[in-house]
Amino acid sequence: MTDRFRQLNAEDTPAYYALVHAAYASARELGINFDAATASEQQMQCHIATHGVYGMFRDDELVASVTLRYPWGPLPGPFGLPHIGWFATAPHYRGQRLGVILLDWLELRVLHDQLRAPAYSLGTAESHPWLIPLYEAMGFEKASKKDLGKGHITVYMKKTIYPVHTR
Repeated sequence: MTDRFRQLNAEDTPAYYALVHAAYASARELGINFDAATASEQQMQCHIATHGVYGMFRDDELVASVTLRYPWGPLPGPFGLPHIGWFATAPHYRGQRLGVILLDWLELRVLHDQLRAPAYSLGTAESHPWLIPLYEAMGFEKASKKDLGKGHITVYMKKTIYPVHTR
């Protein structure tokens, strides 16, 4: 069993589409309107082209992915920090903490080592039954709430990577 991590590209779109739609099936069943849950393959290819989308591959199978939205990009987060979204793990790997492993890799290799980001954020539905406690267990803290007109209240959460040093 070999795990690899890398940024996705256009050629990864079919595997990415299959992963995200399978992972977000439970959100669709709960009636939560996450953009990733209903995006077309063409929208996902555009998503890969306009954001940092990273994947975890196990024995060459895309098993987890996460999008990194940049403060200077087309869809910045609410705090002027890198913002993650479209976070997905293949359902047949649930419970193996692959999402945590991917996010740890992203935090160290991209957010800390490359971007030198002091923190990052994410948003999730307040009504989702398990995501907020999951993110809190990963070190995220609730920061604000907003109604984005998607049929649920979005809870924004932040995680500090390392303390900001001042002179």
